[in-house]
Amino acid sequence: MTLLRDMCYPTPQELGLAARALADERPGEVRLRQAGTSRAGQPIWVLSVAATVTATATAGTVGTADGDARSVLVVAGAHANEPVGGATALSLAHRLLRDPAPRAGCGWHFLLCADPDGADLHRTPRPYSLLDYHRHFFRPPGPEQPEWAPSLLPADRLPPETLALTALIDELRPVLQVSLHATDLGGTWVQLTRDIPGLAEPFAKSAAELRIPVENGASDAAGWPSPGPGIFVIPQPGSEAAGAFHPEDTRLSTWYHAHRYDGTTAIVEVPMWASDLVDDPAPHPDPRGALRMLAARLTADAALVGAARERAHSRERDRSRSRDRDGPHPGGCEDPAAATLLRAVDWTLALIPRITAEWTGAGAPAEATAAYIASIDAFGRRLSLRAAAMLLRVLRAEGHPAAPGLDRLVTGWCEEFAARFGARWIPVATQVEHQSRTVLAAYGKLVAADRATGRA
Repeated sequence: MTLLRDMCYPTPQELGLAARALADERPGEVRLRQAGTSRAGQPIWVLSVAATVTATATAGTVGTADGDARSVLVVAGAHANEPVGGATALSLAHRLLRDPAPRAGCGWHFLLCADPDGADLHRTPRPYSLLDYHRHFFRPPGPEQPEWAPSLLPADRLPPETLALTALIDELRPVLQVSLHATDLGGTWVQLTRDIPGLAEPFAKSAAELRIPVENGASDAAGWPSPGPGIFVIPQPGSEAAGAFHPEDTRLSTWYHAHRYDGTTAIVEVPMWASDLVDDPAPHPDPRGALRMLAARLTADAALVGAARERAHSRERDRSRSRDRDGPHPGGCEDPAAATLLRAVDWTLALIPRITAEWTGAGAPAEATAAYIASIDAFGRRLSLRAAAMLLRVLRAEGHPAAPGLDRLVTGWCEEFAARFGARWIPVATQVEHQSRTVLAAYGKLVAADRATGRA
Protein backbone atom coordinates (compact mmCIF):
# COMPACT_ATOMS: atom_id res chain seq x y z
CA MET A 1 0.00 0.00 0.00
CA THR A 2 1.25 3.48 -0.80
CA LEU A 3 0.27 4.84 2.59
CA LEU A 4 2.44 2.29 4.35
CA ARG A 5 5.30 2.42 1.88
CA ASP A 6 5.50 6.18 2.37
CA MET A 7 5.43 5.69 6.16
CA CYS A 8 2.53 8.10 6.55
CA TYR A 9 -0.54 7.96 8.77
CA PRO A 10 -3.71 8.08 6.63
CA THR A 11 -6.38 10.73 7.20
CA PRO A 12 -10.05 9.74 7.57
CA GLN A 13 -10.64 10.85 4.00
CA GLU A 14 -7.75 8.73 2.70
CA LEU A 15 -9.03 5.75 4.67
CA GLY A 16 -12.45 6.09 3.06
CA LEU A 17 -11.00 6.34 -0.44
CA ALA A 18 -8.71 3.33 0.05
CA ALA A 19 -11.57 1.28 1.51
CA ARG A 20 -13.87 2.24 -1.38
CA ALA A 21 -11.22 1.13 -3.89
CA LEU A 22 -10.85 -2.23 -2.12
CA ALA A 23 -14.63 -2.78 -2.02
CA ASP A 24 -14.88 -1.96 -5.74
CA GLU A 25 -12.02 -4.34 -6.50
CA ARG A 26 -13.46 -7.27 -4.51
CA PRO A 27 -17.25 -6.75 -4.50
CA GLY A 28 -18.03 -10.36 -3.69
CA GLU A 29 -15.96 -10.36 -0.52
CA VAL A 30 -15.71 -6.75 0.65
CA ARG A 31 -18.32 -4.15 1.47
CA LEU A 32 -18.01 -0.52 2.59
CA ARG A 33 -20.95 1.09 4.33
CA GLN A 34 -21.68 4.05 6.57
CA ALA A 35 -22.30 3.15 10.22
CA GLY A 36 -23.08 6.68 11.38
CA THR A 37 -22.32 10.36 11.12
CA SER A 38 -20.02 12.43 13.32
CA ARG A 39 -21.03 15.59 15.16
CA ALA A 40 -19.60 17.63 12.29
CA GLY A 41 -21.43 15.56 9.67
CA GLN A 42 -18.58 13.29 8.53
CA PRO A 43 -19.32 9.66 7.59
CA ILE A 44 -18.20 6.91 9.95
CA TRP A 45 -17.17 4.05 7.67
CA VAL A 46 -17.20 0.31 8.26
CA LEU A 47 -15.26 -1.99 5.94
CA SER A 48 -16.36 -5.63 6.06
CA VAL A 49 -14.58 -8.72 4.75
CA ALA A 50 -16.93 -11.69 4.45
CA ALA A 51 -16.53 -15.01 6.18
CA THR A 52 -15.63 -18.01 4.07
CA VAL A 53 -17.80 -21.11 4.17
CA THR A 54 -16.66 -23.98 6.37
CA ALA A 55 -18.07 -27.42 6.91
CA THR A 56 -19.86 -26.24 10.05
CA ALA A 57 -20.69 -22.64 9.20
CA THR A 58 -22.04 -20.66 6.33
CA ALA A 59 -21.08 -17.10 5.64
CA GLY A 60 -23.83 -14.51 5.89
CA THR A 61 -24.29 -11.45 3.72
CA VAL A 62 -21.20 -9.28 3.56
CA GLY A 63 -21.30 -6.61 6.26
CA THR A 64 -23.95 -8.27 8.43
CA ALA A 65 -24.08 -10.79 11.22
CA ASP A 66 -26.54 -13.00 9.30
CA GLY A 67 -26.03 -16.71 8.98
CA ASP A 68 -23.91 -18.76 11.36
CA ALA A 69 -20.69 -16.79 10.90
CA ARG A 70 -18.88 -15.30 13.85
CA SER A 71 -17.85 -11.66 13.78
CA VAL A 72 -14.71 -9.79 14.75
CA LEU A 73 -14.92 -6.01 15.11
CA VAL A 74 -11.73 -3.95 14.82
CA VAL A 75 -12.05 -0.33 15.98
CA ALA A 76 -9.53 2.28 14.78
CA GLY A 77 -9.16 5.94 15.59
CA ALA A 78 -10.97 6.02 18.93
CA HIS A 79 -8.32 8.49 20.14
CA ALA A 80 -7.64 11.29 17.68
CA ASN A 81 -3.93 11.48 18.51
CA GLU A 82 -3.33 7.77 17.81
CA PRO A 83 -3.54 7.55 14.01
CA VAL A 84 -1.92 4.19 13.33
CA GLY A 85 -5.13 2.18 13.77
CA GLY A 86 -6.65 3.13 10.41
CA ALA A 87 -3.54 1.98 8.57
CA THR A 88 -3.61 -1.29 10.54
CA ALA A 89 -7.28 -1.84 9.71
CA LEU A 90 -6.63 -1.47 5.98
CA SER A 91 -3.57 -3.68 6.17
CA LEU A 92 -5.52 -6.39 7.98
CA ALA A 93 -8.30 -6.28 5.39
CA HIS A 94 -5.75 -6.83 2.60
CA ARG A 95 -4.05 -9.59 4.58
CA LEU A 96 -7.34 -11.42 5.13
CA LEU A 97 -7.98 -11.37 1.39
CA ARG A 98 -4.53 -12.79 0.68
CA ASP A 99 -4.75 -15.39 3.45
CA PRO A 100 -8.41 -16.18 4.17
CA ALA A 101 -7.78 -18.78 6.90
CA PRO A 102 -8.95 -16.48 9.76
CA ARG A 103 -12.16 -15.84 7.78
CA ALA A 104 -13.28 -19.47 8.05
CA GLY A 105 -16.74 -19.06 9.53
CA CYS A 106 -15.90 -15.53 10.68
CA GLY A 107 -16.63 -12.13 9.15
CA TRP A 108 -14.21 -9.30 9.88
CA HIS A 109 -15.44 -5.73 10.27
CA PHE A 110 -13.27 -2.61 10.50
CA LEU A 111 -14.51 0.69 11.91
CA LEU A 112 -11.96 2.77 10.03
CA CYS A 113 -12.04 5.91 12.18
CA ALA A 114 -14.29 6.15 15.23
CA ASP A 115 -13.70 9.90 15.63
CA PRO A 116 -13.13 11.54 12.22
CA ASP A 117 -13.71 15.07 13.61
CA GLY A 118 -10.99 14.60 16.21
CA ALA A 119 -8.65 13.02 13.67
CA ASP A 120 -9.01 16.09 11.45
CA LEU A 121 -7.85 18.28 14.33
CA HIS A 122 -4.78 16.14 15.05
CA ARG A 123 -2.67 16.69 11.94
CA THR A 124 0.63 14.80 12.06
CA PRO A 125 0.75 12.45 9.06
CA ARG A 126 4.51 12.05 9.15
CA PRO A 127 6.00 13.29 12.45
CA TYR A 128 9.79 13.41 12.45
CA SER A 129 10.14 14.25 16.16
CA LEU A 130 8.09 14.48 19.33
CA LEU A 131 7.97 18.23 18.84
CA ASP A 132 6.62 17.84 15.32
CA TYR A 133 4.01 15.40 16.65
CA HIS A 134 2.84 17.96 19.23
CA ARG A 135 2.75 20.94 16.84
CA HIS A 136 -0.76 19.99 15.73
CA PHE A 137 -1.72 17.84 18.68
CA PHE A 138 -5.32 17.18 19.69
CA ARG A 139 -6.95 14.72 22.06
CA PRO A 140 -10.58 15.34 23.02
CA PRO A 141 -11.75 15.50 26.63
CA GLY A 142 -13.06 12.20 27.96
CA PRO A 143 -16.78 12.91 27.43
CA GLU A 144 -16.10 13.53 23.73
CA GLN A 145 -14.15 10.31 23.16
CA PRO A 146 -16.28 7.56 21.53
CA GLU A 147 -15.13 4.71 23.76
CA TRP A 148 -14.98 6.58 27.07
CA ALA A 149 -18.13 8.71 26.81
CA PRO A 150 -20.44 6.05 28.35
CA SER A 151 -18.33 6.05 31.50
CA LEU A 152 -18.71 9.82 31.91
CA LEU A 153 -22.08 10.82 30.45
CA PRO A 154 -25.71 9.76 30.89
CA ALA A 155 -27.18 7.72 28.04
CA ASP A 156 -29.21 10.62 26.66
CA ARG A 157 -26.08 12.75 26.17
CA LEU A 158 -23.84 10.26 24.37
CA PRO A 159 -22.17 11.61 21.20
CA PRO A 160 -23.17 10.16 17.81
CA GLU A 161 -19.78 8.50 17.41
CA THR A 162 -20.45 6.43 20.55
CA LEU A 163 -23.97 5.57 19.41
CA ALA A 164 -22.62 4.40 16.03
CA LEU A 165 -20.06 2.16 17.75
CA THR A 166 -22.48 0.61 20.24
CA ALA A 167 -25.08 0.05 17.49
CA LEU A 168 -22.43 -1.77 15.46
CA ILE A 169 -21.58 -3.99 18.43
CA ASP A 170 -25.28 -4.71 18.92
CA GLU A 171 -25.63 -5.64 15.25
CA LEU A 172 -22.50 -7.76 14.88
CA ARG A 173 -22.33 -9.34 18.36
CA PRO A 174 -18.58 -9.86 17.96
CA VAL A 175 -16.82 -12.73 19.67
CA LEU A 176 -13.80 -10.43 19.66
CA GLN A 177 -13.62 -6.65 19.59
CA VAL A 178 -10.16 -5.19 19.10
CA SER A 179 -9.50 -1.52 19.75
CA LEU A 180 -6.32 -0.23 18.10
CA HIS A 181 -4.45 2.32 20.18
CA ALA A 182 -1.01 3.88 20.32
CA THR A 183 1.29 5.74 22.65
CA ASP A 184 3.62 8.55 21.68
CA LEU A 185 6.68 7.17 23.50
CA GLY A 186 7.12 3.90 25.37
CA GLY A 187 6.39 0.28 24.56
CA THR A 188 3.68 -2.10 23.46
CA TRP A 189 1.07 -3.76 25.64
CA VAL A 190 -2.39 -5.34 25.48
CA GLN A 191 -5.37 -4.84 27.78
CA LEU A 192 -8.07 -7.52 27.88
CA THR A 193 -11.57 -7.49 29.29
CA ARG A 194 -11.19 -11.27 29.70
CA ASP A 195 -8.03 -13.32 29.57
CA ILE A 196 -7.12 -14.89 26.23
CA PRO A 197 -4.92 -17.86 27.20
CA GLY A 198 -1.70 -18.16 25.24
CA LEU A 199 -1.67 -14.62 23.78
CA ALA A 200 1.48 -13.56 25.65
CA GLU A 201 3.80 -15.84 23.63
CA PRO A 202 3.01 -14.66 20.06
CA PHE A 203 2.69 -11.08 21.31
CA ALA A 204 6.18 -11.16 22.85
CA LYS A 205 7.61 -12.93 19.80
CA SER A 206 6.29 -10.24 17.45
CA ALA A 207 7.58 -7.43 19.64
CA ALA A 208 11.05 -9.02 19.83
CA GLU A 209 11.26 -9.61 16.07
CA LEU A 210 10.24 -6.02 15.35
CA ARG A 211 12.44 -4.48 18.08
CA ILE A 212 9.52 -2.98 19.99
CA PRO A 213 9.93 -3.01 23.78
CA VAL A 214 7.16 -4.60 25.83
CA GLU A 215 5.74 -2.24 28.43
CA ASN A 216 5.78 -4.36 31.56
CA GLY A 217 4.42 -1.76 33.98
CA ALA A 218 1.94 0.24 31.92
CA SER A 219 0.46 3.09 33.95
CA ASP A 220 -2.88 2.50 32.18
CA ALA A 221 -3.05 -0.92 33.85
CA ALA A 222 -1.69 -0.27 37.33
CA GLY A 223 -2.46 -3.17 39.66
CA TRP A 224 -4.21 -5.29 37.03
CA PRO A 225 -3.61 -9.05 36.75
CA SER A 226 -0.92 -9.86 34.19
CA PRO A 227 -0.79 -13.40 32.75
CA GLY A 228 2.37 -12.53 30.81
CA PRO A 229 4.71 -9.61 30.03
CA GLY A 230 2.76 -6.73 28.53
CA ILE A 231 -0.62 -8.51 28.84
CA PHE A 232 -3.06 -7.02 31.37
CA VAL A 233 -6.55 -8.22 32.26
CA ILE A 234 -8.96 -5.53 33.45
CA PRO A 235 -10.16 -6.46 36.96
CA GLN A 236 -13.72 -7.72 37.15
CA PRO A 237 -16.36 -5.76 39.10
CA GLY A 238 -15.85 -6.19 42.84
CA SER A 239 -12.16 -7.00 42.46
CA GLU A 240 -9.77 -5.61 45.05
CA ALA A 241 -7.12 -4.98 42.38
CA ALA A 242 -5.86 -1.43 42.33
CA GLY A 243 -7.20 0.74 39.53
CA ALA A 244 -5.23 2.81 37.08
CA PHE A 245 -5.02 6.58 37.47
CA HIS A 246 -8.06 7.55 35.40
CA PRO A 247 -11.31 9.42 36.03
CA GLU A 248 -13.25 6.97 33.88
CA ASP A 249 -14.69 3.62 34.92
CA THR A 250 -13.23 1.27 32.34
CA ARG A 251 -16.08 -1.19 32.82
CA LEU A 252 -18.60 1.40 31.59
CA SER A 253 -16.71 1.99 28.33
CA THR A 254 -17.66 0.51 24.97
CA TRP A 255 -15.01 -2.13 25.57
CA TYR A 256 -17.49 -3.92 27.84
CA HIS A 257 -20.46 -3.51 25.51
CA ALA A 258 -19.34 -6.68 23.72
CA HIS A 259 -19.81 -8.62 26.96
CA ARG A 260 -23.56 -8.41 26.40
CA TYR A 261 -23.00 -10.98 23.67
CA ASP A 262 -20.34 -13.01 25.49
CA GLY A 263 -17.61 -11.23 23.53
CA THR A 264 -14.11 -10.24 24.62
CA THR A 265 -12.31 -6.97 23.93
CA ALA A 266 -8.57 -6.56 23.39
CA ILE A 267 -6.92 -3.13 23.37
CA VAL A 268 -3.65 -3.25 21.43
CA GLU A 269 -1.17 -0.45 22.13
CA VAL A 270 1.91 0.22 19.99
CA PRO A 271 4.46 3.06 20.39
CA MET A 272 5.35 5.68 17.81
CA TRP A 273 8.72 6.11 19.50
CA ALA A 274 10.17 3.26 21.54
CA SER A 275 11.98 3.41 24.87
CA ASP A 276 13.75 0.50 26.52
CA LEU A 277 13.14 2.06 29.96
CA VAL A 278 9.57 0.70 30.01
CA ASP A 279 10.85 -2.87 29.59
CA ASP A 280 13.07 -2.93 32.70
CA PRO A 281 11.83 -5.54 35.22
CA ALA A 282 14.39 -4.61 37.90
CA PRO A 283 12.92 -3.47 41.23
CA HIS A 284 12.95 0.28 41.76
CA PRO A 285 14.85 1.27 44.94
CA ASP A 286 12.27 3.82 46.17
CA PRO A 287 8.94 3.81 44.32
CA ARG A 288 7.13 6.08 46.77
CA GLY A 289 9.93 8.61 46.76
CA ALA A 290 9.99 8.57 42.96
CA LEU A 291 6.21 9.05 42.80
CA ARG A 292 6.39 12.02 45.17
CA MET A 293 9.04 13.60 42.97
CA LEU A 294 7.03 12.96 39.81
CA ALA A 295 3.89 14.36 41.45
CA ALA A 296 5.74 17.53 42.45
CA ARG A 297 7.09 17.98 38.93
CA LEU A 298 3.69 17.42 37.34
CA THR A 299 2.09 19.93 39.72
CA ALA A 300 4.74 22.53 38.87
CA ASP A 301 4.46 21.89 35.12
CA ALA A 302 0.66 22.09 35.26
CA ALA A 303 0.93 25.42 37.10
CA LEU A 304 2.98 26.84 34.22
CA VAL A 305 0.36 25.74 31.70
CA GLY A 306 -2.42 26.93 33.97
CA ALA A 307 -0.89 30.40 34.17
CA ALA A 308 -0.78 30.63 30.37
CA ARG A 309 -4.35 29.36 30.21
CA GLU A 310 -5.45 32.09 32.62
CA ARG A 311 -3.83 34.73 30.45
CA ALA A 312 -5.76 33.35 27.49
CA HIS A 313 -8.94 33.34 29.58
CA SER A 314 -8.42 36.98 30.55
CA ARG A 315 -8.09 37.91 26.92
CA GLU A 316 -11.25 35.95 26.11
CA ARG A 317 -13.13 37.97 28.73
CA ASP A 318 -11.80 41.23 27.32
CA ARG A 319 -12.84 40.26 23.81
CA SER A 320 -16.28 39.19 24.98
CA ARG A 321 -16.85 42.54 26.69
CA SER A 322 -15.64 44.31 23.54
CA ARG A 323 -18.05 42.34 21.35
CA ASP A 324 -20.91 43.04 23.72
CA ARG A 325 -20.11 46.76 23.63
CA ASP A 326 -19.07 47.32 20.02
CA GLY A 327 -20.34 44.27 18.13
CA PRO A 328 -18.16 41.94 15.98
CA HIS A 329 -14.91 43.47 14.77
CA PRO A 330 -14.77 43.86 10.96
CA GLY A 331 -12.32 41.39 9.49
CA GLY A 332 -11.94 39.64 12.83
CA CYS A 333 -10.77 36.03 12.43
CA GLU A 334 -11.07 33.55 15.27
CA ASP A 335 -9.85 29.97 15.03
CA PRO A 336 -13.00 27.79 14.77
CA ALA A 337 -11.15 24.99 16.57
CA ALA A 338 -10.22 27.17 19.55
CA ALA A 339 -13.22 26.27 21.72
CA THR A 340 -12.68 22.54 21.11
CA LEU A 341 -8.98 22.77 21.90
CA LEU A 342 -9.59 24.78 25.06
CA ARG A 343 -12.14 22.26 26.34
CA ALA A 344 -9.46 19.60 25.96
CA VAL A 345 -6.88 21.79 27.73
CA ASP A 346 -9.20 22.43 30.66
CA TRP A 347 -10.15 18.74 30.92
CA THR A 348 -6.50 17.67 31.00
CA LEU A 349 -5.50 20.25 33.60
CA ALA A 350 -8.45 19.28 35.78
CA LEU A 351 -7.24 15.66 35.88
CA ILE A 352 -3.85 16.47 37.33
CA PRO A 353 -4.68 17.22 41.01
CA ARG A 354 -6.48 13.89 41.37
CA ILE A 355 -3.63 12.03 39.70
CA THR A 356 -0.93 13.60 41.88
CA ALA A 357 -3.03 12.85 44.97
CA GLU A 358 -3.11 9.18 43.92
CA TRP A 359 0.64 9.13 43.42
CA THR A 360 1.33 10.54 46.89
CA GLY A 361 -1.53 8.87 48.80
CA ALA A 362 -1.62 5.84 51.06
CA GLY A 363 -2.29 3.56 48.09
CA ALA A 364 1.00 4.35 46.37
CA PRO A 365 2.98 1.12 45.92
CA ALA A 366 5.85 0.39 48.29
CA GLU A 367 7.31 -2.01 45.74
CA ALA A 368 7.42 -1.50 41.97
CA THR A 369 9.62 -2.18 38.98
CA ALA A 370 11.78 0.36 37.21
CA ALA A 371 9.51 -0.16 34.18
CA TYR A 372 6.44 0.90 36.17
CA ILE A 373 8.08 4.08 37.47
CA ALA A 374 9.29 4.89 33.94
CA SER A 375 5.73 4.46 32.65
CA ILE A 376 4.39 6.82 35.34
CA ASP A 377 7.18 9.29 34.52
CA ALA A 378 6.15 9.26 30.85
CA PHE A 379 2.46 9.56 31.73
CA GLY A 380 3.06 12.67 33.81
CA ARG A 381 5.21 14.34 31.16
CA ARG A 382 2.53 13.49 28.60
CA LEU A 383 -0.29 15.22 30.50
CA SER A 384 1.33 18.62 30.94
CA LEU A 385 2.87 18.52 27.46
CA ARG A 386 -0.44 17.75 25.77
CA ALA A 387 -2.23 20.55 27.59
CA ALA A 388 0.53 22.99 26.70
CA ALA A 389 0.64 21.90 23.05
CA MET A 390 -3.11 22.31 22.54
CA LEU A 391 -3.11 25.67 24.31
CA LEU A 392 -0.20 26.80 22.15
CA ARG A 393 -2.22 26.12 19.01
CA VAL A 394 -4.91 28.52 20.22
CA LEU A 395 -2.51 31.22 21.37
CA ARG A 396 -0.44 31.09 18.20
CA ALA A 397 -3.53 31.29 15.97
CA GLU A 398 -4.70 34.47 17.67
CA GLY A 399 -1.26 36.06 17.98
CA HIS A 400 -1.37 36.03 21.76
CA PRO A 401 1.70 37.56 23.46
CA ALA A 402 2.05 34.46 25.66
CA ALA A 403 2.56 32.21 22.61
CA PRO A 404 6.37 32.57 22.25
CA GLY A 405 7.01 31.69 25.88
CA LEU A 406 4.71 28.69 25.74
CA ASP A 407 6.35 27.62 22.49
CA ARG A 408 9.73 27.54 24.22
CA LEU A 409 8.22 25.50 27.05
CA VAL A 410 6.68 22.91 24.68
CA THR A 411 9.93 22.67 22.71
CA GLY A 412 11.98 22.12 25.87
CA TRP A 413 9.61 19.54 27.27
CA CYS A 414 9.61 17.55 24.02
CA GLU A 415 13.38 17.55 23.88
CA GLU A 416 13.68 16.52 27.54
CA PHE A 417 11.09 13.76 27.10
CA ALA A 418 12.88 12.30 24.07
CA ALA A 419 16.32 12.54 25.69
CA ARG A 420 15.26 11.07 29.04
CA PHE A 421 13.66 8.03 27.39
CA GLY A 422 16.10 7.54 24.49
CA ALA A 423 13.28 7.87 21.99
CA ARG A 424 13.66 5.65 18.91
CA TRP A 425 11.22 6.03 16.00
CA ILE A 426 9.23 2.93 15.04
CA PRO A 427 8.34 3.09 11.33
CA VAL A 428 4.62 3.20 10.59
CA ALA A 429 4.83 -0.07 8.66
CA THR A 430 6.40 -1.73 11.72
CA GLN A 431 3.70 -0.36 14.04
CA VAL A 432 1.07 -1.71 11.64
CA GLU A 433 2.74 -5.11 11.35
CA HIS A 434 2.90 -5.59 15.12
CA GLN A 435 -0.72 -4.58 15.64
CA SER A 436 -1.84 -6.83 12.78
CA ARG A 437 0.04 -9.84 14.15
CA THR A 438 -1.39 -9.23 17.62
CA VAL A 439 -4.97 -8.97 16.34
CA LEU A 440 -4.67 -12.22 14.40
CA ALA A 441 -2.98 -13.95 17.34
CA ALA A 442 -5.72 -12.79 19.73
CA TYR A 443 -8.41 -14.23 17.47
CA GLY A 444 -6.51 -17.47 16.94
CA LYS A 445 -5.95 -18.00 20.64
CA LEU A 446 -9.57 -17.12 21.44
CA VAL A 447 -10.82 -19.72 18.93
CA ALA A 448 -8.41 -22.30 20.35
CA ALA A 449 -9.61 -21.61 23.90
CA ASP A 450 -13.25 -21.91 22.81
CA ARG A 451 -12.53 -25.24 21.14
CA ALA A 452 -10.78 -26.50 24.24
CA THR A 453 -13.81 -25.67 26.37
CA GLY A 454 -16.32 -26.91 23.80
CA ARG A 455 -17.70 -23.45 23.00
CA ALA A 456 -16.59 -23.42 19.35
